[in-house]
Amino acid sequence: MRRSATIAAILVAVLALGAGAAYAQSLSFQMDSETVDVFFQPDGTYALVYAFHFINDPGGAPIDFIDVGLPGSDYNFGDIRASLDGQPVFDIATSPFVDPGVAVGLGNLAIPPGRSGTLVVEIDRVGGVLYRGDDEGYASGQFSPTWFGSEFVHGATDLTVVFHLPPGLSPDEPRWHTPRGGWPTDEPVALFDPEGRITYTWRDPSASGDTQYIFGASFPDRYVDTGSLQSPPAGDGWSGLIAGLVCFGQVAVVIGLFVAFIVFVSRRVRPAYLPPKIAIEGHGIKRGLTAVEAAVLLQTGLDKVLTMILFAVIKKGAARVVSETPLKVEAVQPLPEDLRAYETSFLEAVALDDKRKRQRDLTEVMIQLVKAVESKMKGFSLKETREYYTAIIKKAWAQVEEAQTPEMKSERFTESMEWTMMDRDFDRNTRRTIGTGPVYLPQWWGSYRPSSTPKMAAPVPSHVPSGGGQISLPHLPGADFAASFARGVQNTASSLVSNVTSFTNGVIRTTNPPPPPSKSSSFGRSSGGHSCACACACAGCACACAGGGR
Repeated sequence: MRRSATIAAILVAVLALGAGAAYAQSLSFQMDSETVDVFFQPDGTYALVYAFHFINDPGGAPIDFIDVGLPGSDYNFGDIRASLDGQPVFDIATSPFVDPGVAVGLGNLAIPPGRSGTLVVEIDRVGGVLYRGDDEGYASGQFSPTWFGSEFVHGATDLTVVFHLPPGLSPDEPRWHTPRGGWPTDEPVALFDPEGRITYTWRDPSASGDTQYIFGASFPDRYVDTGSLQSPPAGDGWSGLIAGLVCFGQVAVVIGLFVAFIVFVSRRVRPAYLPPKIAIEGHGIKRGLTAVEAAVLLQTGLDKVLTMILFAVIKKGAARVVSETPLKVEAVQPLPEDLRAYETSFLEAVALDDKRKRQRDLTEVMIQLVKAVESKMKGFSLKETREYYTAIIKKAWAQVEEAQTPEMKSERFTESMEWTMMDRDFDRNTRRTIGTGPVYLPQWWGSYRPSSTPKMAAPVPSHVPSGGGQISLPHLPGADFAASFARGVQNTASSLVSNVTSFTNGVIRTTNPPPPPSKSSSFGRSSGGHSCACACACAGCACACAGGGR
């Protein structure tokens, strides 16, 4: 009777009938944590271990059924086990709300209002989950952990997803996919599990229990049964998603989402050019990296890294920009003795007139730089080191903000610019810290951006030290300076190489080859939870996408 009442209430809620919706709201809980281990098996299947910790609201209905999404329909109930707080649960049946998925009936173990419980669900085998990638010889799989309807779950969820990749892989063979769904970080932590498998771990202590997150990985298909690999279904990917939305007449939503996606990717997504094996070993912080090396470690866009190297050699007096359109950089002889290897190679590359040859050589400069950073990180913690250099950037901004006068702000700003310029929000933070006041430019600025350097010099404030590098002090309004700098970054990269995208991809192909694109990373395959791969009727997809679940 209890199960029938729950099903009826949720069905009525999906149909948006008032009385049913009011009842459905009585089921209200927090999912304090969710952990799922996904084992990529040699036979081309997944083995899954879910652990949910639920906290039922004091005024909520008992939690008596939990729907758990599965990444495919090829499974047997005999391969599924469940327990609540260590007590076995035997009522496991097809879910009426999640397809594919199972409903776990807790019976007399139902979590009462105001109490909590941990549900563990183990699935030994789910087939039909791996696909052939676009790259020959690669297999690809995705997984989306179960989520619940926003009408039932609230609060933050400590969500952890662990991929245990097939046995035998070496650290440089697998590739992770960029998570989708608003996950706060791109790359996982790469380690080894007790069985010697490479693991990718994504964790967010403040995830949303009502949000779908999608994770993926690719690896050489020789580590699994190639006969188990699926071909991409028709209507898969963006086309399937768009078709599902259009069948509801949501054309405007599709266009809006597409535009928002393009804007987001162009502004915020950074390519992963460091190999995942860099996170496998070591502990402690690697200090002493240059700003350019720290930028690589923080996965700063390669176009900005190029500009940072140019900035560094000009600041050292080793080069100057003699023409901005077209960009022409001239080395200043004799070269300083303190140049880094990547700075010397950079100067040799930018001296080439042939843009294609220049891009080829600059690509090699970047590849060697990435490899050098990787080598320096051996034995150290990637996570701790990144946090350390991120803190340096924040401290640099704080020192600028603490300055009391425009002149002192400018002095501190130009001294720390090699660190602050790697901030992805450099333009906005420059306007915020400098405000409407002027930015007094250092003497070397004219060698970097000659077109933006005022011809008239401002008076020299009496309290500025003569050794501060700001004699004659030309200045720009803060907003103009930020805009000029942003244009300089864009123009520098596009002027030095034939194509920024192909330049970036050229580096990544060597340092961290990407997972097979398109078919291997499209929507709707190999995902758990409430799938929105609209191969089913539109109404079914709408129900699932709206949340559903219990």
